[in-house]
Amino acid sequence: MSLSIPSFTHDFEPGGIHFGRGCIDHIDETLSEQGLNDALVVCGSTVGSNKALIDPVVAGLGRNAAGIFDETTPAKTLSTVFDGIERLRATEADAIVAVGGGSSIDVARGISALANANYTYEDAHAAVAETGELALPDDDDAYVPVTVVPTTLAGADLSVAAGLVAETDDGPTEAIPIDTRLMPTDLFYDPDLFETTPMDVLAGSAINGFDKGIEAVYSRFANPVTDATAVRGLAYLRSSLPRLRSADDPSVVSRAVMGTLLVQHGVSMPTSYKINIVHAFGHALRNQFGIQQGVAHGVIVPHALRLIFAEGGGRPDVLAEGLLTGEETTSDTEDAVVEAVETVRDGLGLPSRLRDVDGTSRDGLRAAAEHTAEDGFLDLGPEAFEPSVDDIERTLEDAW
Repeated sequence: MSLSIPSFTHDFEPGGIHFGRGCIDHIDETLSEQGLNDALVVCGSTVGSNKALIDPVVAGLGRNAAGIFDETTPAKTLSTVFDGIERLRATEADAIVAVGGGSSIDVARGISALANANYTYEDAHAAVAETGELALPDDDDAYVPVTVVPTTLAGADLSVAAGLVAETDDGPTEAIPIDTRLMPTDLFYDPDLFETTPMDVLAGSAINGFDKGIEAVYSRFANPVTDATAVRGLAYLRSSLPRLRSADDPSVVSRAVMGTLLVQHGVSMPTSYKINIVHAFGHALRNQFGIQQGVAHGVIVPHALRLIFAEGGGRPDVLAEGLLTGEETTSDTEDAVVEAVETVRDGLGLPSRLRDVDGTSRDGLRAAAEHTAEDGFLDLGPEAFEPSVDDIERTLEDAW
């Protein structure tokens, strides 16, 4: 085994991280320290009507609460972004507090970037329809500061990307602007708030965060810093996620939240994005069958790992550091890692076979394999990983 350490650059600047039960009580102090006075809360209607969640956020903001925009949806459309901009201007807010999961956080990032960008909705829509891209302002001061209060375990928080969608003549067209200025200024991880999220939603989101830790390890851009946070985060998640649905111990949720925080730390960097192979499969399954991303990931990740391991990649020894206890360590590390992943998935109550997911069909697996092979995220995996469409289709057949 080589003990040499390769050269690397780790240029990751996360927002301020606040963790702990009750930490939301101090969000007003953080905003005031930045000279911010009025915050617009951005969330979905379910979060906005969840008084056990939204009331502590508004109470924590105190006089800094300017209003609530509770119209985000999983579609993450530009029209929602511009509706949010209109509300931001009406309240004269100088800050945004995004509460919830990835959809609300991405819309909040869109509002932040476009509120002062001299775009009309029509201009932004046309740009995406014509180029598939959305240019962001060059001026740092144009961005409205965003504070994030996550309430799911998907790990969409410490990111410099925003997945936004324009409705074009060719159907929904995704634009994913990536810019370090999209990183939240602060993030509040309060386990008390996560516990207000319905368990089916929390468990369904957890596999997405878990996969980020796995993919960070075998990304071609992995480095010792992201190895450290991913391995430690996976250990937290391995010990908590299988117990998430049944545990009365509050430390289980706290460990799940901390694990999700760690596995995404350093994953989202503009020139070395570390999400890769599982997400390529997930995109294809969502596009082909319309199934939810967390469900797709839960089914596919053990099979994707076997494909990666078969090609000599995946760094199973490093994954084992986070996923296996001393008692679970065996001579067949690859099988033990896959079994540990399956234990997490099964503990979360997610489907284990594609055939059990509504909307799927065996006849569509070839098309899903072709979509996976064309997905740009596939190229962010291990350097030597170059599966054929047939290889991918066999993996999907195994998952069927």
